[in-house]
Amino acid sequence: MIEELTKPRSWIEIAVLAVAFYFILNFIRGTRGAGILKGVVFLFTVAFLGTMYLTELLKLHHIKQMLAYVLSGSAVALIIIFAPELRRGLAHLAQSPFLSPLLRGQSSRVVDELVNAAVKLSKNRIGALVAIERDVRLGEYVENGVPIDARLTSELLETLFYPGSALHDGAVVLQNDRVSAAACLLPLTDDPTLSKSMGTRHRAAIGISEETDAIALVVSEETGRISVAADGKLTGDLTRESLHKLLNDLFMRRERTTIAIRRAQEAADTKPSIPRSSLPDEAPPLPAPPAEPESPGRGPEEKP
Repeated sequence: MIEELTKPRSWIEIAVLAVAFYFILNFIRGTRGAGILKGVVFLFTVAFLGTMYLTELLKLHHIKQMLAYVLSGSAVALIIIFAPELRRGLAHLAQSPFLSPLLRGQSSRVVDELVNAAVKLSKNRIGALVAIERDVRLGEYVENGVPIDARLTSELLETLFYPGSALHDGAVVLQNDRVSAAACLLPLTDDPTLSKSMGTRHRAAIGISEETDAIALVVSEETGRISVAADGKLTGDLTRESLHKLLNDLFMRRERTTIAIRRAQEAADTKPSIPRSSLPDEAPPLPAPPAEPESPGRGPEEKP
């Protein structure tokens, strides 16, 4: 065993395994799978390895062979147990910049309609939740809602989320630039670090962004704040300008989701400036002439 550690190949294998375990543990940290992983590690190290040692010590060959069969089939059990985490990892892989040239973007019309609807709903303090499909299909969530299949417009979203409407509860799902269904039920996040005061709409927005690569647009009914959930992270207090920029970045996939969220948050914290193109054409102001020293006995209003 010691002789193996003197070979460079052994150290390379140890380094590769260490990096792999680090990324796995960092990925499932804070999720429901973290507690399950602890139980699996305890079961394997204490129960399984202890039983294997006893069977070897007591010469129980049949039990040892049965345990070997169980170990060979444990990979399938791990895939079933950690299915949500695997779906989340594949969704993150789809958002990689290496795959961005192969992924489609959304039209600017959709962004404009979503921004207009969100701003009007926020002004009137009407709660809303919209899930926008990207590459991972949202068909299973569309099936439990009410079919709509209509062209996306801001007026349609305002009507669906109007408090007197029968479809204002639940989420609206967009597929291929169209409103596919309303009153859909979305999965809630299991993140234990979230504030207890966070409502169901925001938890559902984070949950659908964790399970898939969808983007969730939320309008708070209590405060009117506009938020966007993507990649399991929620960005709140968005203005019209910052919301438009964030949706464009996410839909067009110019950058990774985390970079887009950080830039949108920075834009939300600063006051939007008036673009130069919207100002009338004016000649640049001339520099002020240097002030001349006042002569004795001459008031400030007199000219030299």
